[in-house]
Amino acid sequence: MITLYQFARTWGIPNLSHFCVKVETYLRMVKLPYQVIATLPFKAPLGKLPFIEDGSMKIADSRLMLRYLKSAYGDALDAHLGVEEKSLANTFQRLIEEHLYWASMITRWRHDDQNWQTNKQAIFGVLPPIVRDLAALAYHRRINSQILGQGMGRLAMEEVFQLGQEDIDSLANFLADKPYFMGDQPSSLDATGYGFLVNILGCPIESPLKNHALNQKNLLVYCRRMQSEYFPEFSLRF
Repeated sequence: MITLYQFARTWGIPNLSHFCVKVETYLRMVKLPYQVIATLPFKAPLGKLPFIEDGSMKIADSRLMLRYLKSAYGDALDAHLGVEEKSLANTFQRLIEEHLYWASMITRWRHDDQNWQTNKQAIFGVLPPIVRDLAALAYHRRINSQILGQGMGRLAMEEVFQLGQEDIDSLANFLADKPYFMGDQPSSLDATGYGFLVNILGCPIESPLKNHALNQKNLLVYCRRMQSEYFPEFSLRF
């Protein structure tokens, strides 16, 4: 059986990590049996969560995980897509994972102290107080260094949110009134789309990015549909 290592559940959503939700959503969409082990990223292969084990295989990075799962178990979600559709889906996946993601991370790690305290408690609250504070400080520095290195962290907050809102608008416009991003059938892009949108819309991290997303009614309907289909045990609060 596949073992998925990810953060403990919190906030009333499947996971506080965009990428953890992405991978678990994919596993549920393709109906692969799996078990979850809640952990922290200290001993993860790349120092990040999630990662999976499947027999003797241990795979990190969500892109490589999905590539492995498709190779090992078949491509049940994307086989119906044509070449151009797969290219388009890949482009939107990059927009979500390589751009919108960083705007979302800034809301948690840099936007204001209340968001950081909420994020800190959710991630590190299971640790003893002294260890918790030291681990949180180390990761706070590490994540902020990554945000600066990526480049978005060098911008003013207003500019960050403008760029993130453009991404939200692109997703809302592309989704339009379709049930799934690529049409009438779900695809692996929906695992990414849901995983990231629910981590903006459904978590207690407040920002202009979240407020803007909450005004996109089709994205709200989409997230509720995905959650109803694949995570019915959770109840969205927006």
